[in-house]
Amino acid sequence: MGFSDMPYDIYPHTPYFVNAQLSIAKRPGIPLIYFMHKFGHIHAPVGKRAMQIRLRKIAGQIRAIETMIGADVDCPEVLMQLVSVRRALKSLAETIIETHLHDCIEGATRPSEARRRLRELLTVLERYVE
Repeated sequence: MGFSDMPYDIYPHTPYFVNAQLSIAKRPGIPLIYFMHKFGHIHAPVGKRAMQIRLRKIAGQIRAIETMIGADVDCPEVLMQLVSVRRALKSLAETIIETHLHDCIEGATRPSEARRRLRELLTVLERYVE
């Protein structure tokens, strides 16, 4: 498979795209640095799937809160569900931060790339803690 045959037009959130990314990255003759430049970075499909499942659960909780408000459920009960959603989002954010540190910064191909990614993370974290 040459560079022109790479599946650039595949929708990036499908399992096929992830599998295509991983199979292309492992092909001899295609420099990994080119692959990383073209597609960004690779996250393990298992970890990505776990995060997607967590997001679906959070989305379900938010829909339930909307239903509770529509049904005039007592405010303390609604607030408890909001606290639960906030904790779930915080936990997911911590997982993404940890994954980014391990996979994206530690796994950078060059020290300059690691420094750039660390600066990007610090910029986001400044907004996160506000």
